[in-house]
Amino acid sequence: MSVRSSYRLAAVGERPEPVRHRPPPTGWQRAVARLPLRLYRAGLGPLSGQRMLLLHHTGRTSGLDRTVVLEVVTRDPAGGSWTIVSGFGPEADWYQNLRRRPETWIQVGNRRHRVTARFLPPQEGGDLMVRYAPRHPRLARRLCAFMGFRVDGSEAGYRRVGESIPFVRLEAVPGPGATRPFG
Repeated sequence: MSVRSSYRLAAVGERPEPVRHRPPPTGWQRAVARLPLRLYRAGLGPLSGQRMLLLHHTGRTSGLDRTVVLEVVTRDPAGGSWTIVSGFGPEADWYQNLRRRPETWIQVGNRRHRVTARFLPPQEGGDLMVRYAPRHPRLARRLCAFMGFRVDGSEAGYRRVGESIPFVRLEAVPGPGATRPFG
């Protein structure tokens, strides 16, 4: 089993220490993790409301269509954007695929949207994590632990985590046919 590494700041001003990201799940854990994808494929994606989205992306090597269900960290319905995070770091396949081809489409509930991926700078990721943690305190702690980060619950702790993981904003492409019902 491979271990993925990135860096985490131990404290403000200290040298970064390595963070070991968990590799993507395998076996029965992978089957459980992919349940939301099965729900979308069965036409039950709208049950997740606005909290999850189905991201379509193109394999950077194979050129094949791929899909993954991801949690929406923030959304701006008026501006037409959804922000997601790569819990497995920049090595996640979907993240690397979007880096290669940022134009794609997503399904949120029962609506499809053409989008362009914009990769956020670390400071903006820190700001997002600071706002996310108080809204979902238990989930934020569990996600941080899952990704290999120790947090003390402070704003500074969550900011460091947010600055260490890649956030992506999916921005709706304006124009006719950019948004349509699924089906």
